Amino acid sequence: MKVACIVDDLVNPFELGVACEVFGDDRSDRGVPRFDFRVVAPVPGRVAVDYQGGFSLEVAHDLAFVDEADIVVVPAFRDCARDTCGTEVLDAVRRAHARGAWILSLCTGAFVLARAGLLDGRPATTHWRHADRMQEEFPAVEVRCDALYVEDGRIVTSAGTAGAIDASLHLVTIAIGAQAASTIARGMVMPPQRDGGQSQYATGPVAERHAETLAPLVAWMSANLALDHSVGSLAARAHMSERTFARRFKEELGTTPAAWLASHRVRLAQQLLEATDLTLDAVASEAGFGSAALMRHHFQQHLSTTPSAYRQRFQLTRSALAPVA
Repeated sequence: MKVACIVDDLVNPFELGVACEVFGDDRSDRGVPRFDFRVVAPVPGRVAVDYQGGFSLEVAHDLAFVDEADIVVVPAFRDCARDTCGTEVLDAVRRAHARGAWILSLCTGAFVLARAGLLDGRPATTHWRHADRMQEEFPAVEVRCDALYVEDGRIVTSAGTAGAIDASLHLVTIAIGAQAASTIARGMVMPPQRDGGQSQYATGPVAERHAETLAPLVAWMSANLALDHSVGSLAARAHMSERTFARRFKEELGTTPAAWLASHRVRLAQQLLEATDLTLDAVASEAGFGSAALMRHHFQQHLSTTPSAYRQRFQLTRSALAPVA
């Protein structure tokens, strides 16, 4: 699978680093199909980095590779949020989208997609600091200023900084499966990606200060997803009242216990569907859903597909995708 990452002068080093880390590292020894990842620029050569420390990149590839890429990544670079963004980049992402490639913007890279007309009539996000400006400049875009990432019509847009990691891992899940995304996340010493609907403001100073409070319980929940959990039983295990536990869980994890469990059970079920031949009932039982019907409901809700369709797609994908030489 080919991935082109478009950069231009004053590219943001963090978002570029996210793309390189997620798509550029060779993890074929851990069972992850290797991406043919290349950084490209309108004019190959020296590209300045938007960083006060002062360094630059030497980019070897031009935009021609975009025309054959399966995934096109547009990280933030200084001029992408200005009207000086080059027409070569805009034309390249338009062509890629028109032929069915996935387009992923990181942070203010969404301005490139908006300027290319790809976000008209679509929901999208960017860094919260630039959301008002995007809505003002591109009124046809449905700007979701509090989302971590948004997927719509083979386009994924991300919020700033850490949201770029979540969006990139989400796209890996779509492209080659949840198990590959989990392997990449573990290698990055990251938890599995957060749901895109979580607020950009979910983690504040208070949550950071108390981040360790529920860590042992969350680890136990992760290891025991098949058990029947309730707020009452979890609160008792955490030695808290139900009200205090529910509030603390929301503060630290940015979601409710029920939503957290559903998301992690779906992710475990994805991995079992990819890696085993267990029946749907057995997968549902191991993942904690209890029944295939309930698992199907959550797959429709979280992934807009059925467990059977998911298994068929990703078992075929794994056999068809060989590491790139």
